[in-house]
Amino acid sequence: MHNLMVADDHPLFREAIAAVIEAGLPDSQLLEAESLDEALRQAGACADLDLVLLDLGLPDASGLEGLRALREAYPSLPVAILSADQERRTILEAIDLGAVGYIPKSTPRRELQAALTRLLEGQLYLPADIMRRPPAGAPSPPAEEGAQRQRLAELTDKQLEVLIRLSRGASNKVIARELEIAETTVKTHVSAILRKLHVSGRVQAILAAGALDLEALLAERHAPSL
Repeated sequence: MHNLMVADDHPLFREAIAAVIEAGLPDSQLLEAESLDEALRQAGACADLDLVLLDLGLPDASGLEGLRALREAYPSLPVAILSADQERRTILEAIDLGAVGYIPKSTPRRELQAALTRLLEGQLYLPADIMRRPPAGAPSPPAEEGAQRQRLAELTDKQLEVLIRLSRGASNKVIARELEIAETTVKTHVSAILRKLHVSGRVQAILAAGALDLEALLAERHAPSL
């Protein structure tokens, strides 16, 4: 049995989430909060809360303020963002602040159920289609993109495969299973990736890759020469 909370000020949306959880996770209990203050109170009263689904548009919190407040009050409590905001940078900032996942409100029902299951298993969830989009705004200057490509070129094939999966939001455990390597080996690869890309964390590594198609870069290495 799992205990979840949805913090959203729209009753109809909370009802929709409740229906999804009832259908996909029938043994689970769902708490509901319509404000950050109420979410903080309920989180304090429920010691065995497994996951909070937090909207970014609560009436008493702006943007990522609610996430910061929950993380400060309950550092070990898993919090995932459930929002209509699909800006790639917002997603990465949320993960950087400690969110365990980011679920767009437009996510189809079946995919939402799969995302919740993944989060409750302790994995990170990111919307793969959004993470594959180029960052919003002006394109990177040619010199900057060239520097990014040069740094990526220093990654081994296995490190590039790990980075591709990091960009999809995969956890070390999932990466280890997909690549058929030890989880400790994944950690070693991640450390090497951060060092070679001159960044301090996973989110920064994803940003450093920018709009470059990592899978295409990997394929280029193994394309037969003419």
